[in-house]
Amino acid sequence: MFVVMNRIPVRPGFGEAFEDRFRQRAGAVDRMPGFIRTMVLRPENDEDPYVVLTMWESKEHYIAWTQSEAFQQGHSRPGRLPQEAYRGPSRLETFSTVVDSAQEREDGQA
Repeated sequence: MFVVMNRIPVRPGFGEAFEDRFRQRAGAVDRMPGFIRTMVLRPENDEDPYVVLTMWESKEHYIAWTQSEAFQQGHSRPGRLPQEAYRGPSRLETFSTVVDSAQEREDGQA
């Protein structure tokens, strides 16, 4: 599995609007080959960023998404929050799964 983590520093007072943006998203990513799921994690304190996780069957599936027309449309659509909603730039991190306890349970190993 390939996991993409985007840490997004949202200013206090903009959290609800940020969350609503994901609740009302177009959902094009959900139909992409290799897509598994998206999770939006709310920080427990104002100093920490929101974390948006997307999970993919492979890095290649994720790259195909980022090069798709649906990706371009989804990231340029109206309804984005104003720049002042953010405390700074987001930070994108990518990971390959080494251990997945859910997969181990499915395989009967745990």
